[in-house]
Amino acid sequence: MWPVSGDMDSGMDHPERGGVTVLESADPAAVPGPRAEPEPASRWARALSGAGYRAPRRTPLDEQLVPPMPDGPGVTPEQVAPSPLLVRLGIRLPDALWSWLVRWSGWLGPIAVALFAGVLRFVNLGGPHALIFDETYYAKDAYALWQVGYETNWSDDANNLITGANPSVPFRTDPAYIVHPPVGKWIIGLGEQIYGMNPFGWRFMMAVLGTLSVLMLARIGRRLFRSTLLGCVAGLLLSVDGLHFVLSRTAILDLIVMFWFLAAFGLLLIDRDRTRALIVKRLDAGLGTDWWQLGWRPYRLAAGVSLGLMMGTKWSGGPAIATFVVLVALWDNSARRLVGGVRAAAGLPPIDEAWRFLRYVWDWICSGLALSITASVTYLATWTGWILSSAEPGKGGYFRDWAAQHPGGFGPDWWRSLWHYHFTMWDFHTNLHSPHTYQSNPWSWLFLGRPVSFFYESPKNGQAGCTANDCAREVLAIGTPLLWWAGIVALGYCLYRLVLRRDWRAGALLSGVFAGYLPWFMYQERTIFLFYAVCFVPFLALAVTMMIGAMLGPAQASPDRRLAGATGAGLLIAAIMWNFLYFYPIYTGQTIPMTDWNGRMWLSTWI
Repeated sequence: MWPVSGDMDSGMDHPERGGVTVLESADPAAVPGPRAEPEPASRWARALSGAGYRAPRRTPLDEQLVPPMPDGPGVTPEQVAPSPLLVRLGIRLPDALWSWLVRWSGWLGPIAVALFAGVLRFVNLGGPHALIFDETYYAKDAYALWQVGYETNWSDDANNLITGANPSVPFRTDPAYIVHPPVGKWIIGLGEQIYGMNPFGWRFMMAVLGTLSVLMLARIGRRLFRSTLLGCVAGLLLSVDGLHFVLSRTAILDLIVMFWFLAAFGLLLIDRDRTRALIVKRLDAGLGTDWWQLGWRPYRLAAGVSLGLMMGTKWSGGPAIATFVVLVALWDNSARRLVGGVRAAAGLPPIDEAWRFLRYVWDWICSGLALSITASVTYLATWTGWILSSAEPGKGGYFRDWAAQHPGGFGPDWWRSLWHYHFTMWDFHTNLHSPHTYQSNPWSWLFLGRPVSFFYESPKNGQAGCTANDCAREVLAIGTPLLWWAGIVALGYCLYRLVLRRDWRAGALLSGVFAGYLPWFMYQERTIFLFYAVCFVPFLALAVTMMIGAMLGPAQASPDRRLAGATGAGLLIAAIMWNFLYFYPIYTGQTIPMTDWNGRMWLSTWI
């Protein structure tokens, strides 16, 4: 047997080897026995222990402060010993090549997963050759933004002219009333500027962002779980999620919301590690804890910019700002408490309680100001095209001339007009109750109760490649069922890790799920759709990855336990990938016999 070195419970995965999970031979004499569990201290703890509960192992203070999984040269030695597993298999790579692979595995693995995701997303990206679902709005709005800086109206036959045999673009300059900010449409329009006003052009940037988000998640998972293997698993799961995949090939806004949300989370995770490294440096220099601020926080500011771009795509990014303000303040407070523990262990006098309280308040203020102000300034900047458009009636963006027609009030005309525009947008979003065939309630999202059909045709024999009497072509926005249903179990496991094990990693990824999911429960009567859930899909993939890490087991487990865990984890990943391939025809609009299409409609609500 060949146990995998690494400890999912403690989060350590050989940082001295660049975070590579290296297989080592199992000398029975060297395999450690089970750790002796301490007797539970309280009656409540003893009662829980009867149900299998074990108190969390306390990680040493110095390990908690050291940032996990550093990258690149300097992490691993110049020469790394050959892998015992490869040697046993008769494979011997040159020492220089093996050392280079180990040193850079933290990037090579995630990049390989991202390339896999990219191939999936770019293959036949131009099909179906049509403006599917809400592409009819966003593709045209994106084109208008790049032409005049604001969204415009289009003729009723614009879709047919754009996608016809002899395509043309019937562009007009009269402004249109739009209820979403412009960032996502600027991004979609970039692809149109490069490849033209055609399906490949308006979907190009979506495929790019979908691929990059897989790379980001693999790196985030690696940092979060201190394991290159688990980071790549997280990226792989996201790459084969059906909802993420479909939205990576469709020019609508929600995948862009997800991209900036995930980017902000990753930047804050780097900020957390960087700050703790700074604390260690200050402790080593003998500075103690007598400082008000924890240094320059460029990654936190970059996260604020990402959140501003998220809000500048859709207002659903607002709860993420509030959630992350709380999250980063708790992280800073936790770091200060750890420093207090280090001082106590060193026999230094404790910090005065009044000063301790003020520092905690300072952390909350700093996190709030850094994220909210940066996000607000970024959001305002995203409206530059509209602000710079003409204030003459009918010659600029919609409502750009409102202040000129309503003189008086406070502030410059563009500010007053923009404020009024936002007021009407808010009124629209909060009073949107028009019924829709594919609307769904957020209670059903995790169970995939009601997916959204973006495109559907019923070709007959001889049409569009149909070889049966009746066929179907569909692009169905639905997550990979086995991944999402496993995600329900994984979220329960993460709640257990957070509540009973006080695992900060579980709390971090759950915060992403809560910020992207729970706010929709406040709008039970509003017209909302399953594809809004793509915002928290990366965090669902992280939750499943964390559960897979637990299935693999700690490094101290017996070889049989590790083998059983690896088998179970491998079967789960294989089943999810098979499930994605099974649904692939209805993710991509392929023509399949109607019987095959019916076989994929597992629930009656999917039709």
